[in-house]
Amino acid sequence: MTPFIAEVIGTMLLILLGNGVVANVVLKDTKGNNSGWIVISTAWALAVFVGVQVAGPISGAHLNPAVTIGLAVAGKFSWDLVPTYIAAQMIGAALGAFLVWLVYKDHFAVTEDEGGKLACFSTGPAIRKPLSNFISETIGTFVLVFVIFYFADPSLSLHNDTTAKIGLGSIGALPVAFLVWAIGLSLGGTTGYAINPARDLGPRIMHSILPIKGSSDWGYAWIPVAGPIFGAILAALLYGALN
Repeated sequence: MTPFIAEVIGTMLLILLGNGVVANVVLKDTKGNNSGWIVISTAWALAVFVGVQVAGPISGAHLNPAVTIGLAVAGKFSWDLVPTYIAAQMIGAALGAFLVWLVYKDHFAVTEDEGGKLACFSTGPAIRKPLSNFISETIGTFVLVFVIFYFADPSLSLHNDTTAKIGLGSIGALPVAFLVWAIGLSLGGTTGYAINPARDLGPRIMHSILPIKGSSDWGYAWIPVAGPIFGAILAALLYGALN
């Protein structure tokens, strides 16, 4: 398996299980209907665990353009590989979203809440204030990427041929799952903590393509893309300044 395929499959599993739990909680007549935020945030953490466990040994398990860009800004990942990794993450996210729709197709059909159906694909703000929402996504992703730098083996760099290994996988699947769980529980209440441009944009594209009624809310879509990238860059710059 190549790093490209590993990123596709790892991100696909992340989104299948992550957006899958949202569908289980918000769609009508599911077994997990209305089971709440603890269920969602816990399952997202476990989804990260699964994706990292699968992709980590091959690609480093970035599974997130913000992580890829942050590592590149910090000099721990080759800029030449950034476009390939991001393309794989976007494809994987779209595939994962399609599988969520396939699994819950009958429940999408009987659910009238268009916002709830969109939430099974992409994030949205609890209170729509673009600047505040952007700041929330920035801070959440800053925590993710900044802590990853301190979790990761400090010997991992471009100078010892670990380009295809560094990422979430370099810190182990369990620590990064706990990190994402903490972010979700503590910081996720404002925007649903995308903290990952591919996680939001790939599924949002699928929502607009699949036969699902309702707006894909493209007016908000830039925030869960730009906020995480900005947060990752800030994390990388601060890490570089401190080290």
